[in-house]
Amino acid sequence: MAAIRLIVGLGNPGPKYARTPHNVGAGWVEALAERLCLSWAERARFKGRAARGQAFGQDLRLLIPSTWMNLSGESVGPFARFHGIEPDEILVAHDEVDFPAGVSRLKLGGRHDAHNGVASVASALGNRHDFARLRIGVGHPGRSRMIGFLTGAKMLAADRERVAESLSMDDALLASIVNGDWQKAMTALHSRSAAADAS
Repeated sequence: MAAIRLIVGLGNPGPKYARTPHNVGAGWVEALAERLCLSWAERARFKGRAARGQAFGQDLRLLIPSTWMNLSGESVGPFARFHGIEPDEILVAHDEVDFPAGVSRLKLGGRHDAHNGVASVASALGNRHDFARLRIGVGHPGRSRMIGFLTGAKMLAADRERVAESLSMDDALLASIVNGDWQKAMTALHSRSAAADAS
């Protein structure tokens, strides 16, 4: 795949949802902007806020939609088209209930695995699924409790710590991601996640 030009963090808007499982993707992108010393600007035209700067040799943009999670494509699609960014130049960070808290994995392309936010992004990109995804494990509460779990309650402190640990990336790993060196990035990230999953 190509180098990454756009990193998107999915979540729901407003402080009410800030520490819920559904917002771990947006939280990671916010932390990434701080780490890279990038400033946010509201982009009403694109229904989100964006940041831009040089990172690891690339002109990188960050985007957090201000739409509801299930409408994320209304932000990502127009933003990507306006800036001439192809789907394979995009990384979408989002929560993943199929993994326990403490496990994060990269995925290249493929279907959306019933994640409505990812499905909205794919639809807005012309039904293309060839963007990269950072799947951040938050655990699975059982089907009957899913909606309340994702948006109705803050994550436990211990789970937040596990998520933060799984997303603790050094400069070499981030550089591999941004520059599209996926084999190296996956080896580094997944080996750590495998250890966490086994513990």
